[in-house]
Amino acid sequence: MGNLKIYEIENAYIDYLVPFAPHLFHNKKDNQENERKYIGIILTVNGLDYFAHLSSFKEKHRKMKNNMDFLKVGNYAVINLNNMFPVPKSQCIYVDISKESNPSYKALLSAEYRIITSLADRILKNAKSLYEYKMKNGNSTPLAKRCNDFKLLEENCKKYFGVSKK
Repeated sequence: MGNLKIYEIENAYIDYLVPFAPHLFHNKKDNQENERKYIGIILTVNGLDYFAHLSSFKEKHRKMKNNMDFLKVGNYAVINLNNMFPVPKSQCIYVDISKESNPSYKALLSAEYRIITSLADRILKNAKSLYEYKMKNGNSTPLAKRCNDFKLLEENCKKYFGVSKK
């Protein structure tokens, strides 16, 4: 695999999906000064493009181990695959790291990208396994309960074009 790229997701699509995904947050809350950017990677799962976003690395992540739904990106970020969601390509904005004007953010993105590229096969394998696990188990296990409702999100992803063109 190894050809993953980093993307942002359009705000309007995030706003549309929020009611269907409890772990998805608006890019900017009313009382929040800065936008929360959804930066992440696109994976093909069940024939659809799924977005797996990067979350900031926190102290609690040091003790956590990589598993099917959680992967560390060094000490820079984590990918919670249980929070991945389907996304139309039209809602993805390619992040060209070389054009990032903030030197420290550019260095962070570059470091994250190097690690993500080295983990690409594992990330995709875990994403597909997690998807199958969720489809098989519904909400019957703690792991399955942590996952977004992928089927519901897929249905609403497909409906999005009708809503966004009105």
